Amino acid sequence: MYPQSYLDYLVQFHVERDYFECHEILEEYWKSAPPHERKPVWVGLIQIAVGLYHQRRGNLSGAIKMLTSALALVNEHQSDIRQLGLDSTALNTLLVQRLEEMKQGKAYHSLSLPVADSALQQACLNKNSAKDNVSNMEDVYLLNKHTLRDRSDVYAERNRQLQIRQERRKSQPD
Repeated sequence: MYPQSYLDYLVQFHVERDYFECHEILEEYWKSAPPHERKPVWVGLIQIAVGLYHQRRGNLSGAIKMLTSALALVNEHQSDIRQLGLDSTALNTLLVQRLEEMKQGKAYHSLSLPVADSALQQACLNKNSAKDNVSNMEDVYLLNKHTLRDRSDVYAERNRQLQIRQERRKSQPD
């Protein structure tokens, strides 16, 4: 019923609170579709995770920018949000409240997406028995994953693609 990547996103979002991984999971899923078929609703969900990642790290300007953009996409694509088993009205309210809290300089606290579909809740629970954990603010890797993760596979792929392009250029007649 729901894409596996979306279920993985929800588990990372609510259980692990690994917002960086949420971004990675959904971005990969979003990019797997042909460009003309990519749905903006996925971008909105990615931006929610990225916004919370920034807020948790204290980057309020980045967090506000991301959540403002996410809010616009959520409002523009309410029917898609509902099709993903979320309560679009409640999500709008949560994002507006979180933006207001950030503008007031209030500290980060975990946020749960308003899952309206009981089958979706059950599917997430089946993947992991824990539900709605709070962020571990002592986990340095979780808080700074973008700077600490192993990127050697990404660098290797970039180099491989560069070599392919260089070989193509060499083989093309002048």
